[in-house]
This record gives sequence, C-alpha cells and structure tokens, in this order.
Amino acid sequence: MIQATVDPGRAAELRDQVVDQLVADGTIVSKDVEAAMRKVQRHLFTPGIPLDAAYDTYAAVITKSDEHGVQLSSVSAPQIQALMLEQAKITPGMHVLEIGSGGLNAAYLAELVGPDGAVTTVDIDSEVTDRAARLLEETGYRSVRVVCADAAGPIPDLGEVDVVMVTAGAWDIPPTWIDQLKPDGRLVVPLRMRGLTRSAAFARVGDHLESESAKICGFVPMQGSTAHREELLLVTGEPEIALRFDDGLPADPSQLDNAVRTPRVELWTGVTIGLSELMDTLQMHMAIALPGFCVMTVDPDLDTGIVAPVNRSWSLAAVEGPNFAYLAHRRTDDGKHIEFAVHTLGPDAQAFAETIVRHLRDWERERRGGPGPVIRVYPAGTPDDQVLGDRVIDKVHSRISLSWPPA
Repeated sequence: MIQATVDPGRAAELRDQVVDQLVADGTIVSKDVEAAMRKVQRHLFTPGIPLDAAYDTYAAVITKSDEHGVQLSSVSAPQIQALMLEQAKITPGMHVLEIGSGGLNAAYLAELVGPDGAVTTVDIDSEVTDRAARLLEETGYRSVRVVCADAAGPIPDLGEVDVVMVTAGAWDIPPTWIDQLKPDGRLVVPLRMRGLTRSAAFARVGDHLESESAKICGFVPMQGSTAHREELLLVTGEPEIALRFDDGLPADPSQLDNAVRTPRVELWTGVTIGLSELMDTLQMHMAIALPGFCVMTVDPDLDTGIVAPVNRSWSLAAVEGPNFAYLAHRRTDDGKHIEFAVHTLGPDAQAFAETIVRHLRDWERERRGGPGPVIRVYPAGTPDDQVLGDRVIDKVHSRISLSWPPA
C-alpha cells in the first residue's frame, strides 16, 4: 500500500528542490522532462525509505541485493534519470520500451508519451516486475505494460518502438534492441566499455549506430543472457592486487609474475585538474590509447604497500608485457587541484611510465575540456575495414568502436 504517514507537502517541497537543482546545473533542459519530474511522486516508488533519501538528487536507492551484497536492482538517482530522459528526446505519442524495471522511470516515461503513447517496461526478475506493477497500479500509471522476460530476446506483442531505454549496465548490445527500433528510433543505454560506463544515446547511421551524446554514469549490471563478468589478474598470486579486465585478459598474463619484485617507479606528470572536475575524457583517453587498459583494486586487509593508489577500490591502470602501471595523485599547494602521477612496476617500468605520462599530457593538450569520443555500434562480424574507430572492442553481439572527433 502507498505510505500514509508521509507529509505530502514536505514531499512536494523536496521534489521541487531536486528539480530546481537539476535545472540549475543544466541536467534538465526541457520543459517536458521538468514537468514530469515535478509531477511524479518519487517517494511512492521507494516505500520504507526516508523522504530525504528518496529525494537525494545524486544518490540511487538500492531495492535488491544478493547474499554477497552485490546490488541487483535500484531506483536510479534523479540526476541520472533526468540525464537519460533528456537523451531519449521523448515526445507525446511515442512508443517506448524500458529494459530494467522499477516503476518510477516508467512513470516518468508515461508522463512524457502522454495518453496517445505507450510504455512497456521489462525485467528478468519477477520480484522486480511484481513490485513495479504494484507501484504503478497504486500510483495511477495503469497504462504501463509490465513484462517479466529476458530483454535480450524479442518482447511479445511489442512491435517497433521509437525509443529503447536501458536502465541497467550493459556490456553488449543484443541485436533485438536494434531490431525493435523504428528506422529513426533512438537507443539510450548505459554501455560498459573497457570497464567504463557511459549513458549513450544512439541513432542509426547507415549500417550502424552512432552516439549523439555520452555521459559518465554508473548502474547495477545487466542480468540474464547478456550478463558479463570482468576477469581478474592477481599479480601477486593472492587477491592483494587485482587487475580487472573487462574484455579479456592479456595474451600471456604470466609475464607479470615477477613485476612486483622490481622497484616501483613514480613519475609526477605536471598534469592537474580541479577537485570537482570530471575525469570522463581522461578515462576514455587512457582506454583508447592503452591496449592493456584495466582497473586496479587493492584488498585493504591484505595491503602490504607494494602499490600505493589513492583509491584502493578503483584506480585506472594498464598492462604492457611484464609491466603494469596505475594512476595516483596528490593535492597541489593551492589546495584546489590534484596532480597526477604514474606508478609502474616491472623490468621496463621507467619506459612504460614515460609512455603513460606522454598520453596524459596529450590528453591535457588535445582532449581536456572537449567532447568525448564518438561511440559506434556495428554488428559482430563486421570486417575491420568497415569499422571506423581509434579503438575497437569486440563483444559477443557487436563491435564497439571509439573515435575522437576531429579537433
């Protein structure tokens, strides 16, 4: 049942504060998205959650986790929902498929398509769809169709849609998502590439999809037939230092067996960023430039100091033959910036560190403050000479390419 103890006036005040903040920071730019987010009562889709948490502009509400604490389902933060709704460019009368259900986002979509449109929301977990169906019924959004299915396959009685919006982290693009789109349709999906997730809005361009925008984000991972797990390389043989590879391990990971027995090389780069500056293009620059790009994690209970990242749970890293490197940083003297360093281990650590420093300086000179790369999605099996990109990532169903736009 809908909560009866919540002060409706206080909820409306908090809802308006969230929307005002998102309008002010430029996340919400259209009147339709603004109106939908002011109207839909977010707290009714997060029962049992304190109002202040339900209306936290930048925080998700976790609705289901597994026995290990891994998040399986959530209500995304208002900032992420607004960002993706803007990317989708939904207008009245459209037919929309949402993949990854929860109820709240489907209610926003229902407001945007209006009475002449249609919204279908799909999730593989019956517990999630049962909850979404109940909440949508209770809040008056009875026109939303809720389906329990693996959305990697065709959705019965769906037909073609104007927008496919995916609200779970996707490693691959199943052909069905594209087949269900109208010729001028749009796919909005949090796509994981080399361990980095971007909410990308895609349109058809000839024989492939091409991104119109891509924004840094984070999502619970996709389940079902398109689920994908990273592979770990434990460089000490123990879980103290793990290198996480999203698209397969290096060809000969045993080359790293002795890397931790060499002295650590540390090079300061002179490259600085502001404390609140996003690292999205820096992350993508490294992912494109470095063939052995990965993410490093350090188990705090096993940490012996072999490596010294600032963030032990997630550090940008890379491998080259018998060497591995990661980024570190320190606060500058003015207290308003951080300077990056490269730490490297292995027999050729100095040379590898210098290579990464050059890449960081290239980013500062050529990419900083500019647009991110264009993301293209080609069918699996597309010949190399037909794939445009500075870095091509082969998935099961697709070939994803990343290309920097012309300067």
